[in-house]
Amino acid sequence: MNARFEAGPDLNWKEVETPAVLSRRKPHPLWRAFTITLLFAGALIIGVGSAYLALSREDFFQSVRIGVWGAHPLAGTPDADPYSAAIFARLGRVPLASGEGVAFIARETSGGRPLRPGCTYLISGLTPSARLWTLTSADGEARLVPVPMDRLYLDSNQILRKPDGSFDITASARPAPGNWLPTGNGEGLSFILRLYDAPITTGSSLAGLTMPAITEVSCP
Repeated sequence: MNARFEAGPDLNWKEVETPAVLSRRKPHPLWRAFTITLLFAGALIIGVGSAYLALSREDFFQSVRIGVWGAHPLAGTPDADPYSAAIFARLGRVPLASGEGVAFIARETSGGRPLRPGCTYLISGLTPSARLWTLTSADGEARLVPVPMDRLYLDSNQILRKPDGSFDITASARPAPGNWLPTGNGEGLSFILRLYDAPITTGSSLAGLTMPAITEVSCP
């Protein structure tokens, strides 16, 4: 004998109403479009912002730092990292070739204060061993700017030294006695120290090397 059982309320699950908290609601098309647009805009801002930061903040990718001075020793070689290559390309700067020398850039004082073109600074101490070095003032992106008397740089053959070989250089907009490096009136200020035919460009260790200190003398 076949028995027939009628489905009760508990078994007729297709007709049972799902609680609102468990029901899946489809978002409004406008809300979905707004969410996608917001995500796309956020990704674009993060991507472009990080790329701009990488190419504008050279200090983040300087592979060699001695005090406040940073450099890219491999920038002029086939082994240059992509960030330094992009930075040099964006600024239109030509790095020194391998074995020719290395350029160190400083954008702040030894006390950590950003360099400003209207201030007076004292650059003092010693440099690593090199056949020749030059010191140049530039703007915040290491680009040359007009300076008084067209005196663009100082070099190791023309400065006055102390008996121990160290030196004091005054960097300012107005002429100063002794070793004077004029600063321009550009956007920001940086100092570029180029070492030519230096042992550090041929694989010598950087341990124990010293670089000049930068001290703020006065600032309006």
